[in-house]
Amino acid sequence: MRCTNCGCEIPDGQLYCKRCGNEIRIVPDYNPLDDVLAAQVKGGIDGGERPLDDYDYEKSYTSDLRRGEGQRAERRKEETRTLRNTSAAGGRSSRGQGTGHISRGQGTGRVSRSTGSGGRRGGTSRMTGTVDPERERRRRMAEKKREKKKKLRRRLLLGLIILIAVIAAAVFFLYRNSYAGQISQGDRAYSEGSYDRAADYYNRAIQKAPRRGEAYTALAKVYLARDEEDSADQMFLDALESYPDEVPIYEACIAFYLDTEQPQEVSAILEDAPDDVRGELSEYVSEGPVFSLDDNEVFEDVQQLSLESDGEAIYYTTDGSEPDTSSQKYAEPIQIGEGTTTVSAISVNKAGIPSLPVTKEYTVEFPLEDAPAVTPSTGQYDQPTQIVIQVPEGYTAYYTTDRSDPTEESTKYTGPIDMPEGNTIFKAVLVNGKGRLTGVTTRNYELVLE
Repeated sequence: MRCTNCGCEIPDGQLYCKRCGNEIRIVPDYNPLDDVLAAQVKGGIDGGERPLDDYDYEKSYTSDLRRGEGQRAERRKEETRTLRNTSAAGGRSSRGQGTGHISRGQGTGRVSRSTGSGGRRGGTSRMTGTVDPERERRRRMAEKKREKKKKLRRRLLLGLIILIAVIAAAVFFLYRNSYAGQISQGDRAYSEGSYDRAADYYNRAIQKAPRRGEAYTALAKVYLARDEEDSADQMFLDALESYPDEVPIYEACIAFYLDTEQPQEVSAILEDAPDDVRGELSEYVSEGPVFSLDDNEVFEDVQQLSLESDGEAIYYTTDGSEPDTSSQKYAEPIQIGEGTTTVSAISVNKAGIPSLPVTKEYTVEFPLEDAPAVTPSTGQYDQPTQIVIQVPEGYTAYYTTDRSDPTEESTKYTGPIDMPEGNTIFKAVLVNGKGRLTGVTTRNYELVLE
């Protein structure tokens, strides 16, 4: 059974609701019209009753009320005696021991059931007005419990709110002082143009996590905003020196060089990086070109130098200068002529990263002619005689008559030379187009004229 007032489940034999305190309604409220209708129905069946239109409702209703009043008065007297007996016995309830009867309250239609002396709900009997001490005590205890529960719930709710507030404050404090929090505050200061304050936040973030790259990238933006590019470059170099195995720092540094249009510096920092770092950053690694000729060999004729690379393009110079993407682009083998030639080349990969320059020096020396042929041969002469030097194509002859070895600084041979009188030591040499000297030819002349 459920309470008609609050819907609480009521066990069998219980005479009042423990939740709201209302009495259990065992039977419906007494209504005299029910008797009238019953009588009319019965009369219609038996044929002995008056028609409904002739029935004196007022008289019947009045008599029914009086009859009900008499019955209720008798019941109230009985209940009063029972309650007095119960109070004299110590206020104990004797539920379930009485005969149990049902009374209808006059004009209210409420129903109460008495089981002995203590079966009514509340501290006061509705029929007699007598206070039940036990039930009043229980009611007050129940109210106190409910009040305690309300207070406990309020305290718990307040404690929960305070706990949530403390946790939120702690989380906020920890976040503001964390790596991400420092960067966030630095970004805000940077967007406001407070570069010095932003730099402070970013430096704190680096101190908290020096192996991560975000703070380095952010701090580099501050340096660039203050036109301090060299300071940003030095910051990355110092970080890589301290943490040479940290890929995030390399990534931050590479991004900086690409943003500032210094792609050639990427190969410089990756040149000495550990193999595992180069493996993870392979897309940025640019290997230099491969030369087809060994620069340790001296060649005797003109050579053809070929360059190969896995990159997209090769650029080179032959004048000893450092190549870049504005230098001569390699398309066909390079001719290495007589003498010394310095070739320097770079390779540019798919990411646009140029390699470090590869430089080699090549030497080509053509075979020299033997010492020049000089006529006449050594001897004594008594008639005027001319000295002749055979000069091959591509050579120039030089000579001396003072016993010193000839060089390019000596007297240049342009044609036959009159032999001087007396004793003469004549020396001659050939010099090719690259300044290489042949062996020296020496003649000893003695000219005596009569």
